Order: sequence, then C-alpha cells, then structure tokens
Amino acid sequence: MPMKDRGLTSIALRRNGELLLFDGGEGTQRQMTHTNISPMKVDTIFITHFHGDHFLGIPGLVQTMSLMDRERELWIYGPSGTEEKISKLLEIPVYTLKFDIKIQDLEPGDKVEKEDYQIETTETDHFTPGIAYALVENERPGKFYPDKAKELGIEPGPKYSRLQEGKSVELSNGQIIEPEQVMGPPRPGRKVVYTGDTRPSQKILELAKGADLLIHDGTFAGDLEDEAEEGGHSTVKDAAEVAKEAEVEKLVLTHPSPRYSDLSDLEKQAQEIFPNSTFAEDLMEIEVELKK
Repeated sequence: MPMKDRGLTSIALRRNGELLLFDGGEGTQRQMTHTNISPMKVDTIFITHFHGDHFLGIPGLVQTMSLMDRERELWIYGPSGTEEKISKLLEIPVYTLKFDIKIQDLEPGDKVEKEDYQIETTETDHFTPGIAYALVENERPGKFYPDKAKELGIEPGPKYSRLQEGKSVELSNGQIIEPEQVMGPPRPGRKVVYTGDTRPSQKILELAKGADLLIHDGTFAGDLEDEAEEGGHSTVKDAAEVAKEAEVEKLVLTHPSPRYSDLSDLEKQAQEIFPNSTFAEDLMEIEVELKK
C-alpha cells in the first residue's frame, strides 16, 4: 500500500527517445510531475500482474493522455486476461478516447520484437498469473579501426560508414574489403530485467542471466522466508542469491513491505550476498551504460 514517503510500483525505462512503462500503480502520473517524464511520451505499458498496486494507475493515466489530446496509439501488454481487464476498465465513460489503444495478452516465453531490441518474458512464481520482463538490446557492431582501413587503402568517407554498418566495400582495383577486416568483434547491448512480484525461481534466474540491471522483488527481510513463501514474494536474501547466481551487474530491490520504514538493514542483508545491491527509492534514476 502507498506510504507517506513511498509510492506504488511503476518503472519508466527510457532509451533512444522511446519511453516504456513497466507497471503503473496508483499515483503513477502524479509522480511523473516530479520528473521530466510526460504521460504523452509513454509509448508502451507492460503489466506484470493484476494486483491493484501494479496497475490501478493506468486508467487515470490513459484519461489524462486523452484530455491532453493525444493522437498516437498506445500499446499495453500483460499476462493472459490483459485485453479483457484493461478494456473493461477503459469502458468507464469519463472521457472519450481520442487515440487508439492496442492491447495484447502475452504468454510466458513470448517475445515482443522491436527494431533493435526485444522484450523477453517468463512466468513469475506468485499466487496470481504474472510475467517478468527483460529488455534485451541487439548486439552492436564491433569497434571500427580507421588505421586498419587506411592500411587497406580505404580513405575516410562513405566506405567507412558502409563498413561500420556491416557491409563490404569494393576498392578501385576490384578488391573486396569485409567489415571484419577493419572492425573488432560484436559488442553486447544492454539487458534490464524486472520481475514484478515473485518467489525466487529458476525461470527468473535464467531470464536474468548476465543482466546489466536486475530489479527484483525484495518484500521481506531474510528471516521471514515462510511469510515470503506464503505471500508469493521474495526475501532480500532470495533476490541477492538470484543476482549472484545470474551474474548480473547490479541488483535493485523493490516492493518492500510497509512494515519496514527504514530499509537500510534489509539492504545490508542483500549486500552481504551480492555487494552491488541497493533498495529502490521513489524517483530514483539509474543510468545503464553501454559496455565498451
């Protein structure tokens, strides 16, 4: 439930001018007013599961978009039943929608393919059907070495660009130069994983393998394993063990129980297992850097 200094779950992921929203609990659009994020900029919403603290902010957000005369379409994805549930929510005749909303149910394992990345999914281990998401960028071309290109007789210009795009070029003498002759090996893109509410599971671990950032349920302290199991959640130690075994770069814990007003002890418990752990705070911003 919302607290005086802690809102409900919503994560905005911004990359290359695109804005993706993962969950949208009550108060999401109000929190946006404390940032430079506008409801009009949201391209896609991904819902992990249908508990109110993860989706009840979406109807108001959509109504604000319509009130602001949004015209471009909005995509909403979520687990089985999303199309039915969201459509019913949006039938309330408060505003006439002035833009199209595309709603699609996903099954665990489905992928949403984009131009230079994909959204991968797996099922969560909660007590209602849910989906965890991973944004996985495509590999990037390797580093370009202009000195090697010059040695092969290629002058700076359009041929450089063509080689960096992964295309071969032909020299005036008829010689064909392949990209791998002047470029290093492909470089990985970024990977960001968000679990939503879940017990620790092998499927979540596999989804998180090698992630730059893992955002994982950390509802309870480490000594409340039974309560976490009963409620379909993870302890902070559970999340840290997943991060460690999955060899992620950074773990951000989220969804703490309202019983904890001070999260520092829980954060330390996670750090004892996985040092690069931190608890999410409202309006926290994290830059996920490209690997060199």
